Amino acid sequence: MAGIGFELRKYLNEDSFTGTLKAYGFAGLISAGPWVLSILGVMLIGIVAISQKVGGREVEQFTTSVTWMMGTSLILSGVLQLVFTRYIADRLFEGRDNLINPNLFGALLLTTLASGALGAALMVTIFHESFAYEVLMVANFVTLSNVWIVVIFVAGLKKFKVILYAFFFGYATTVLLSILLMPYGISGLLTGLLAGHALLLFLMLAVIIPEYPVQETVRMDFLKRKEIFPVLIFVGLFYNLGIWIDKFIFWTYPGTSEAVIGPLRASLIYDLPIFLAYLSIIPGMAVFLLRIETDFAEAYEGFFNAVRGNASLQEIETLGNEMILAVREGIFQIIKVQGITVLVLYMLGPKIVAWLGISDKFIHLYYIDLVGVAAQVLMLAVLNVLFYLDRLRDAFWLTLTLLISNAAFTWITLQLGPMFYGYGFGLSMTLTAFIGIFLLSSELENIEFRTFMRPRDATTGY
Repeated sequence: MAGIGFELRKYLNEDSFTGTLKAYGFAGLISAGPWVLSILGVMLIGIVAISQKVGGREVEQFTTSVTWMMGTSLILSGVLQLVFTRYIADRLFEGRDNLINPNLFGALLLTTLASGALGAALMVTIFHESFAYEVLMVANFVTLSNVWIVVIFVAGLKKFKVILYAFFFGYATTVLLSILLMPYGISGLLTGLLAGHALLLFLMLAVIIPEYPVQETVRMDFLKRKEIFPVLIFVGLFYNLGIWIDKFIFWTYPGTSEAVIGPLRASLIYDLPIFLAYLSIIPGMAVFLLRIETDFAEAYEGFFNAVRGNASLQEIETLGNEMILAVREGIFQIIKVQGITVLVLYMLGPKIVAWLGISDKFIHLYYIDLVGVAAQVLMLAVLNVLFYLDRLRDAFWLTLTLLISNAAFTWITLQLGPMFYGYGFGLSMTLTAFIGIFLLSSELENIEFRTFMRPRDATTGY
């Protein structure tokens, strides 16, 4: 995403309030766009339905279906996302642009086959709903899984305004069609969702494909053993599953959930507070994009260009110190901005709950989730720097820690009772963030020595 970051930094160079507002506004929307727009879209559909007193039960079934679909599609696509992204990055570094589009088509084909097979198998075995519902769920699942692959890819392009337009028109179509088709029940709502996500997918493909030559149709070079980094498969899986495992536990635990449609369950006490808390991710992600993905990326490139270019030791040490300073400044800015965001939303908590017309019993859980989401942004920044430094083994252990701690802590809090709900997620994110900072600090300490003397790692290939 550094390419977008460099473009956005032009607004900062204007040295004006308007320029700064544009830079951080675009950065927040781009980095948190898929999460925030999907949450807002589904919430808006639900609010409109409730206000019009249309099919309350079917709207609940729709939002539950979409939430499960979001989580499972992210986990499934997470197996491929990082592997594919690393392959594309390596080919761009080599200047072999002719391999980009054929392998993109290959990744989409593989994702379509895997998600289609999984979705169809689930519908045949554990779902016993109408044929229309099952077909629409599979179609939405396949489309959304492909969207996550393309979103990762499109983030590297500099045409951020075009990307934002694609998101806007895609989710605007989803909301508009879902509202228009609301009288047709859950099938109408899922049709609107499918149309919006399909439009988003094809708009993004229309941005990507012209950027690179198309000499072949489909290639799957990214699956070749010499091109693949197996550890990235597990990192992608552990990260996405680690983010969602607390939700799945609350949804499947009888004391905190209820059956909604087929085997799908929802947790009234847990879902709304945590999804509201996720809206607070925008400021921190904006800083993440402009500081970590831009300032650090630039300092990183300068340092390793000096290493590869046989620069003097003094020059290398100077550039290494600049890179370390960029990391520290970026993390400090994320902590500061996200901390202020948490404080403001904490103070506005009672008003937000009252405005939404929900019970004030949600406030306590909402406060905890705000802290957990803030720690997640910090953890994501640390994880990203580890990727830059090619510390894939550290990334593996960090994401595994996230998965195990979130699952264990969430289960423990369920046994302790309602007063402890949410603490599992908050503690897990905080613990993982601190462990990540420790791992990163250890790596950055004497970075010059570690760069020149690092042994070959059989896990990463370096």
